[in-house]
Amino acid sequence: MKTLDIRTMMVMSSVLTLLFSGLLALAGLHADNIRGMRQWALASLCFSLSMGLAYTQDSPPGNGWVITCGATLLIVGMSLEFKGIKAFKKEPCNWRMLLLLYLLSGVVFVQNVWFAVIEPDVQARAVANSLAFMVPTVLCARALLIRIESPLRTAYWFTGTAFVIQAMMFISRAGVIFFAPPGTYGLYAQLPVNPTTFFISSLTQLCLTFGFVLMLNYRLATDLQKLASRDALTGALNRRSLEAEAGCITARSTRTGDTLAVMLLDVDHFKLINDNYGHPVGDVVLQRLAALVQDSVRIGDYFARYGGEEFCVLLPSTTEAEAAEMAERLRMAYAAMTLEIGGNVLSSTISIGIADSVRLGLVWPVLVAAADQAMYQAKGEGRNRVVRYSELAG
Repeated sequence: MKTLDIRTMMVMSSVLTLLFSGLLALAGLHADNIRGMRQWALASLCFSLSMGLAYTQDSPPGNGWVITCGATLLIVGMSLEFKGIKAFKKEPCNWRMLLLLYLLSGVVFVQNVWFAVIEPDVQARAVANSLAFMVPTVLCARALLIRIESPLRTAYWFTGTAFVIQAMMFISRAGVIFFAPPGTYGLYAQLPVNPTTFFISSLTQLCLTFGFVLMLNYRLATDLQKLASRDALTGALNRRSLEAEAGCITARSTRTGDTLAVMLLDVDHFKLINDNYGHPVGDVVLQRLAALVQDSVRIGDYFARYGGEEFCVLLPSTTEAEAAEMAERLRMAYAAMTLEIGGNVLSSTISIGIADSVRLGLVWPVLVAAADQAMYQAKGEGRNRVVRYSELAG
């Protein structure tokens, strides 16, 4: 490491982090629905400016105010990284954490004013700064090294590991400088700790930026996958996604011997609603029904828009009788809902058909066809009712 020139590394790191700042800002413009990119871009800009200021110092003690500004920019950039991670995860940054980051930034500013301007002490300043820089780095690692579904887990853990390495570098740097003989440490002194820590810092910063971009890429891929599997109007699963889930559920139920129920719902006289009030009102009717069903189904149930005004609910570990109880509650709740349109009150009803695997077996097309037959029987009997397939079969 002795052959590595610190100034060269500073220049390269400053230029690279400036480019990363532009990259993250540009990525944020093209993914404006994903939060956190702006904070990461500003963080990289702070790092670039900080290293640029450090490069201007020929030898210690240098310009104390420039050193103070550089250190403050570093801690502000690290705080922005943490806030960006919280924003990306769609988690609020509570006031205690914000207060800690603000206090830490203030402490770094004050201690650098003291050790760089009032009572210059290079070693004390370096130790204090290293310990302060370690705090937001640990917070970032803690926020990322969590249990989360793939593929985001790969990006989270990669970035979190880079933060862990950075935190270990800061604590090691503080220890080495603290135990160094007085008067021997300087920013550009020919000590192994300087090129080593700058080299590790540069590498980890590269990894962090790559990790942020990886997190963005996986989030975009996840969002696109959700868009492809969801109905745009109601937010329910689309038919293709439900059938894919049904294949997995029926295979699992075949192994375990578990029951499976299917519920088909259809809005009564929906064509008349569109004809009398217009398609936008019809869309609102479907959205309100979808919201009601999504609030009513259990965790582990699957709800999808199966046709125009027809919805399907897949109910694992459920019998026909249990599904009928849920369907009756849904029918009554929906019938009680009203929609005001131009001073008029619109209310509608639903017809529901139910079938389960106890009578029909675990064949998805057969279950859906039976539930569909029961639903049309409900319509034939006057609508606004729940009919079980077993009632038709006798």
